[in-house]
Amino acid sequence: MPSDITRSTVQGTPVHLTTVESTTTEVVRHPLYPMLVPFPSVCFVGAFFTDLAYWGTAEMMWADFSAWLLFAGVVLGCLALVAGLVDLGQRRYVVTQAPIWPHVLGNLVALGLAILNCFVHSRDAWTSVVPQGLILSALVLIVVLTSNWIGWSVLVYRRRVVEVRP
Repeated sequence: MPSDITRSTVQGTPVHLTTVESTTTEVVRHPLYPMLVPFPSVCFVGAFFTDLAYWGTAEMMWADFSAWLLFAGVVLGCLALVAGLVDLGQRRYVVTQAPIWPHVLGNLVALGLAILNCFVHSRDAWTSVVPQGLILSALVLIVVLTSNWIGWSVLVYRRRVVEVRP
């Protein structure tokens, strides 16, 4: 079917099929990684704050929340990692740019620390959070925020890999 065919709807207004095709193409070509990376970041930030809440109150509920948030962050981080590797492989011009590698390595370090933190949080009661779990959550938070800032400033703001629309 040619892309310049115009069909009319029941009301008689013409619908151009090229508009639908171009929108679909834009959605398919949009990188997945920038859409997925905020989810594990939010989980890791939430885990840090629930660790602080557990440290202050010794309420077991907060330690459970931390463990769940860390696990969700690791799972979503692995999905974002796969999407990032696919996006990186499809866009070969990004691979040659040196500033992207601190972002990639930072996210890998954060994911590794978060996996270690999941094992620490699987212990029982007070020892699961204080002091090792809280320190690891703070390290993950610092690495994630730094790495995401680098990724945003290099990939989105300077290189325009993802178009920002108001």
